[in-house]
Amino acid sequence: MLDLRNKFIFPPIKLGYSDNTGVVKQKHLDFYNQRSKYLGAVTVEPLYMEPGLRELPTQLGIDNDAKLEGLKKLTKSIHAEGAKVIAHLNHPGRMANPKIPANIFLSSTNKACENGGAIPQKMTEDNIMSVVELFKNAAIRAEKAGFDIIELQFGHGYLMAQFISQKVNDRTDQYGGSFENRIKFPLLVLDAVQSAVNLPVIIRISGEEMIPDGIKIDEMIQLSKILKNKGVEAIHVSAGTVCSTPPWFFQHMFVPKGKTWELANKIKEAVDIPVIYVGQINEFKDVDKVLNEFKADFVAIGRPLLADPDFAGKYLGLVKGNLRPCLACSEGCLGGVRSGSGLGCSVNPAVGHENEVIEKASVSKNIIVVGGGLAGMQAAVLLHQRGHKVTLFEKDKLGGQFLLAPLPPHKDSLIKIVDYFKQEIQDNNINVIKKEATIDDVVHYDEIVIATGSKPVIPPIEGLKKYYWAEVLENHNLPENKQVLVVGGGLIGTEVAAKLLSKGNKVFLVEMLGEIARGMEMLEQKQTLKALQHNNVNIFLNTKIQKVCDDKVQIEGPDYKQTIENIDVIVLATGMKSYNPFEKNQLKQPVYIIGDASKPGKAQDAIRDGYETAIKL
Repeated sequence: MLDLRNKFIFPPIKLGYSDNTGVVKQKHLDFYNQRSKYLGAVTVEPLYMEPGLRELPTQLGIDNDAKLEGLKKLTKSIHAEGAKVIAHLNHPGRMANPKIPANIFLSSTNKACENGGAIPQKMTEDNIMSVVELFKNAAIRAEKAGFDIIELQFGHGYLMAQFISQKVNDRTDQYGGSFENRIKFPLLVLDAVQSAVNLPVIIRISGEEMIPDGIKIDEMIQLSKILKNKGVEAIHVSAGTVCSTPPWFFQHMFVPKGKTWELANKIKEAVDIPVIYVGQINEFKDVDKVLNEFKADFVAIGRPLLADPDFAGKYLGLVKGNLRPCLACSEGCLGGVRSGSGLGCSVNPAVGHENEVIEKASVSKNIIVVGGGLAGMQAAVLLHQRGHKVTLFEKDKLGGQFLLAPLPPHKDSLIKIVDYFKQEIQDNNINVIKKEATIDDVVHYDEIVIATGSKPVIPPIEGLKKYYWAEVLENHNLPENKQVLVVGGGLIGTEVAAKLLSKGNKVFLVEMLGEIARGMEMLEQKQTLKALQHNNVNIFLNTKIQKVCDDKVQIEGPDYKQTIENIDVIVLATGMKSYNPFEKNQLKQPVYIIGDASKPGKAQDAIRDGYETAIKL
């Protein structure tokens, strides 16, 4: 039995906090320590079993005994908070990172992933036995290091799934063809691990890979029955494959919430074995549903514990306060890991900086925050918590320009961070004055925080008179069944184009550079571009608008000129520029310019800026 103190499990999420040696750092201890307080178990990030099998250059390893000292520190630290520790062992197979020198690429096939990656070597019998030995040795080290449970990755498009999936496995030997043959290698790994250690074993699977001919739930029910008979303690049911359906793998906001819970439930109904439910369980009502309706044995909460480390504590009533919401955007968590900066979070700037202590200010000041967007609200809340007297000026609605962010397709979850900050402001009785702050207003304060955001850049286009900016996304502005020209193909322009399609508009997208959707998170970018292509959006790259004349727009590319006719609406998405209504010499007090008012950026930048500024004052 797993014998956990409660049903909450932190699943394996890559941190990228080590170095190229793969050893435990203080940053790991701080991160897991903060998230262990109210959980039944914590799964450490996937541990590489050989240096040539890394997904990240900065991934933790369990490949040799020299790693044991650091891993023991880590398990001891988590145990001190009352949680058990799970070692997640995974062989990436053909999904090892091709950008890491000397990485090894093995698979059931010699075909590369259709989304790109290295061409793998089709495994021989010797390769298979060597990998079985790798898992066995890693499990032995995990037991020595103080881990309580081992989780084997049989899903998500990694090596074991590459054998299980008939879509990938094209072998004609004893490891290919029939279902019994395709699961033979994974079962060899399980048998080796169970014979080598006395720890309970969890198997993680993809209930469905969400691709034709991929892993399906019927076969996973069969597999789960076999795993139960082999003494596996629980089945952890996710979905997708990192190769072909990464939005499902990462449970991005673009995929429907609840599908993984339904898959888990099918296994729970068919097999008498504890099942772990996972996937966008990011609100308390989601926990209620999987526990009360689906009768989940365990609930895996991952990215929501990045946004709010006390998620489980707040749900259990052990910690007071509002829940800082996970938006399922993958912007800070996945984006940070891929960029090499390590795991972060769009809404929680403290991720990766858990050792920083927020202290009360030594002197309480009277501070004005001008602007109630994300940066201004974050600054106001934290300044108040630190003991300052705060007044927030906002001429319109709290949330600022970010109120437009939830309006494109599939992005409605983004409004939750605005709602959170508004609730924090209300609960802390922060004084909000609904007017545009003037010089006469700000002179009465000790210090000034300017968070007035940015304004759109309007290009000098001949004949351009009537146009929209991103406010076209608002329902009362959104055209329907019109011909619309979007000028600018960056993040905002492509999101606007996608929203326009939902109202039956014919869209033309003109971009000066050679690509569109720059700066967009990768999963979102792929889904958005797919939608534009599917709807036959007319995209013009390396193209400028020369002139607008009534409903005709003249454009010019490197080797062509063209007139687009019958344009009903023009939308400008040509960038933003910082807006600060105050001149430097007008203000005598200390001034701090934050968020877009300092430099246009993303929501994560604005929140971090407000947070870091508030810590300093």
